[in-house]
Amino acid sequence: MYTDIENIIGYCFKDKEVLREALTHKSYAGEHRSVKHNERLEFLGDSILGAIVADYIYNKCPHVEEGVLSKIKANLVSRHNLYLWGKQMDLGRYIALGHGELATGGRTRDSIISNAVEAVIGAVYIDGGYTAAEQMVLPWVKTQQLTQDRGDYKSVLQEFLQKRSKQTPEYEVIQTVGPEHDKVFTVRVSAEGRQLGIGKGHNKKQAEQNAAENALSSLKK
Repeated sequence: MYTDIENIIGYCFKDKEVLREALTHKSYAGEHRSVKHNERLEFLGDSILGAIVADYIYNKCPHVEEGVLSKIKANLVSRHNLYLWGKQMDLGRYIALGHGELATGGRTRDSIISNAVEAVIGAVYIDGGYTAAEQMVLPWVKTQQLTQDRGDYKSVLQEFLQKRSKQTPEYEVIQTVGPEHDKVFTVRVSAEGRQLGIGKGHNKKQAEQNAAENALSSLKK
């Protein structure tokens, strides 16, 4: 099984246990107490990915100012983009999940797949160093458009309100439902006591983005 994923990412692990850890979700580790899960590698991979992407776009876009570079980087390493990359690699097929996650479609969940992408990058870095991680990441980065993040609806909403009324949007979780492994958050965004939009998501950040998008749709009508 690991040979397949190694062929996909273009790196052969000297220590297969590091790859196993990168592909182990905490729900599986919770059912198998002696097994490590991938959250520490995810943390590391996030930083390594950020450094590789920052270096690439810094050199690729020599005349672009810092603020725009930051937005291009945010777009490249966004959860949605990492999910698409992980889906392209069929990464969900290789992730060890607990029974609850398996039963609720964990193999196709964006958060699980995008986090696993970061964990695998972290594992490659641990096993082979920065150059190995760079050789995994750069071929993918070079296929991506270097554009600013158009999906940051919270920032767009804030700019929209500031230009027109100097209001600041406020986000509030108004409902949380579902089991621990599959919670759904409902968030309300308001300004000066007036409700602007509602959004749902499997985490607070996603719900806030969806609420901001909903608010923008209403305000621009």
